[in-house]
Amino acid sequence: MFKTTTTLLHLPPPILPSLTTTRCGVCRKIVSRRMSTNPPMQPKVRRFESVEEADDMHSISKSDGIRFRLVSYNILAQVYVKSSLLPHSPPACLKWKARSHAILGVLKKLEADFFCLQEVDEYDSFYRKNMDSLGYSGIYIQRTGQRKRDGCAIFYKPSCAELVAKERIEYNDLLDSVKADSVQETETSNESKGDEHAKDSRKDSRDLNDPLVRLKRDCVGIMAAFKINKPFHHVVIVANTHLYWDPELADVKLAQAKYLLSRLDQFRTLISNEFECTPSLLLSGDFNSIPGDKVYSYLVSGNGKPAEAIEEEVEAPVPLCSAYEVTRGEPKFTNCTPGFTNTLDYIFFSPSDFIKPVSILQLPEPESPDVVGFLPNNHHPSDHLPIGAEFEISRNR
Repeated sequence: MFKTTTTLLHLPPPILPSLTTTRCGVCRKIVSRRMSTNPPMQPKVRRFESVEEADDMHSISKSDGIRFRLVSYNILAQVYVKSSLLPHSPPACLKWKARSHAILGVLKKLEADFFCLQEVDEYDSFYRKNMDSLGYSGIYIQRTGQRKRDGCAIFYKPSCAELVAKERIEYNDLLDSVKADSVQETETSNESKGDEHAKDSRKDSRDLNDPLVRLKRDCVGIMAAFKINKPFHHVVIVANTHLYWDPELADVKLAQAKYLLSRLDQFRTLISNEFECTPSLLLSGDFNSIPGDKVYSYLVSGNGKPAEAIEEEVEAPVPLCSAYEVTRGEPKFTNCTPGFTNTLDYIFFSPSDFIKPVSILQLPEPESPDVVGFLPNNHHPSDHLPIGAEFEISRNR
């Protein structure tokens, strides 16, 4: 059992002098105002730590390669913030005004060139204009469906990178292949059994045994190509996604991961042909999958990693490895709540001789004071932690 911390929410009772009746009302208002004032959130942001060996520090300082910093962060959509769902969190830190400014403060301190944000639900009303004031432009895709208000956003610095192409990823497109198979089955069934048996084969629209119901999760992603011109010309593909959460639908998450990499492979080919280049590729987001499970194993299988957790013997069409895994190992956790604490967020990149991570964003240990009591709290405005990596791209000689 965890204990709900309420210390920050209650001030000690004020010591009041004897008051006349005429002044009691005024003083009660002052005391009430004092009691309702909550301490401001104080976001805790850690530093980027070099992953280079000490012997390489001299060469790093003289590097003429492209350096850029990418941060991925599930910021927790406000539409999902309810005290009943987050009873461990101090109520004051769940309010939109406090959270939004704390999130903005975190992003400002991280000073990334690219931000890949998930669960963004106030893009037009808050993030776009506030990120613009910090020097960022953005692209955004909202989740499919009428009830889903959040989505994925990529913010980038025009001073660092020029957006040259973008594409949406909607995982509900997986339904098209199922419908095509269904049409074939229905035609065959009609020939043998007559139209009456094929009128309404899907009686319960909530039946998870129905592939159309099972796959329709309204999840999305976005991928974009950026041209970097300093200190030399290079094209970088940045993709951001948020896969479905339910562990009971692991097959759905794997299907989404396969569709994601197939689209990334097509996009990479398109960009390579159009700009006559070999682009670097980075994929980040909340994959709702822990290290070593089916989705994670599939994502790194194209890099020659054993895919023992995958039932089908198939390699991913795009080679990927995790920036944290190849440097310091995956974090102990990126999501921290009473019901679940583990790693769900990753920054993958397609390895080559020309790109490498040179530093990564530090994350707290389980016993760190700022995460004790779970998230969100007064130090972390989301139930997820931001992750980040700085990459260097050398000249293709």
